Amino acid sequence: MSPWSWFLLPTLCLLPTGADPRRGAPASANCELKPQQTELNSFLWTIKRDPPSYFFGTIHVPYTRVWDFIPDNSKEAFQQSSIVYFELDLTDPYTISALTSCQMLPQGENLQDVLPRDIYCRLKRHLEYVKLMMPSWMTPDQRGKGLYADYLFNAIAGNWERKRPIWVMLMVNSLTEVDIKSRGVPVLDLYLAQEAERLRKQTGAVEKVEEQCHPLNGLNFSQVIFALNQTLLQQESLRAGSLQIPYTTEDLIKHYNCGDLSSVIFSHDSSQAEVPNFIKATLPPQERVTAQEIDSYFRQELIYKRNERMGKRVKALLEEFPDKGFFFAFGAGHFMGNNTVLDVLRREGYEREAPNSVLGAHLLVGLRSGSARCGRPSSGSCVGGPLAVSASRAPARKCRPGWRGGAEVSEEAEAATPTAKAAA
Repeated sequence: MSPWSWFLLPTLCLLPTGADPRRGAPASANCELKPQQTELNSFLWTIKRDPPSYFFGTIHVPYTRVWDFIPDNSKEAFQQSSIVYFELDLTDPYTISALTSCQMLPQGENLQDVLPRDIYCRLKRHLEYVKLMMPSWMTPDQRGKGLYADYLFNAIAGNWERKRPIWVMLMVNSLTEVDIKSRGVPVLDLYLAQEAERLRKQTGAVEKVEEQCHPLNGLNFSQVIFALNQTLLQQESLRAGSLQIPYTTEDLIKHYNCGDLSSVIFSHDSSQAEVPNFIKATLPPQERVTAQEIDSYFRQELIYKRNERMGKRVKALLEEFPDKGFFFAFGAGHFMGNNTVLDVLRREGYEREAPNSVLGAHLLVGLRSGSARCGRPSSGSCVGGPLAVSASRAPARKCRPGWRGGAEVSEEAEAATPTAKAAA
């Protein structure tokens, strides 16, 4: 599922899709995947207190693509926590309606009125192509569930002429064959939200819709037109077969399942996880300046400011409810790179020294371990990466299948959040 279509809910979003995985992908993407879970990396960080609380890094792809590779310690942390928080409340109808409203042009305006004529015509042609191709993109399983191309296209793009150009750009990048084939299966963070609701856990969100949506609407008109034009150029090149994207959603999933999101795909820093990157060596100098301005704006508004806000709200929740166990499921990119949510917590007093040290109730420690095997380790701690977790605090890994479940997801709900769906 293309990370472009729910643009703000996840952190690991905006990676282009629509091409086959590149030949000769980085070796780290070709790890030996072991769904038996005898040795898997985990994107779980533990906040050491009694009871413990947890951060868990998600990616915004169908949960069925990653679930068997998520270690049992992460699933048990979720089970043991009484309160589960997400970036947004994905099960609240207000979230969907507010995101939909935020994406719309002012009353009485439509895209034909605001876009340059050539871009509008190219956009219309591309959407006509997508609508024509979509029946061939649908899988037998989707059709068996009653999910058909006309319904799906209208759910995602039926009101495209009323959307703001920036959201149309994100929508276009979600209308790929890879994305369409994955529709109908909840993405990982939505699945966790549905499971939390099913298990009658208390749930909440650390952000408001407006805090995620408004920064996108803050780009100036020339920047938006540049971004939409670059997006259309990319899609047109893909259709013509003259462009092969180096890294795809398949690469992202493989790196996540291998426990390796610090790979070349995310080598620049966490900004690559959330924002589209239009900087290319082939751009003319003035357009390159525009691309750099957009990159800087997104980096500040959609990553650093959000991480700061999210981290401080997590701290407030931990202090308000010291006797509760929280499970914070945020996009994994919020825990990687510079100025992360973890950095904010450390600055606010949740510090660590050496990986095996214990500073008391406010020690922030992380489990991102390839050395953590089934059962509790016999030594004093389970070390696996830059941080460690006390063995007495780490949920045991029992080498049994994690809980599974079915969950349906409304296509209208997914379409309303080209993030946000995406995360990226």
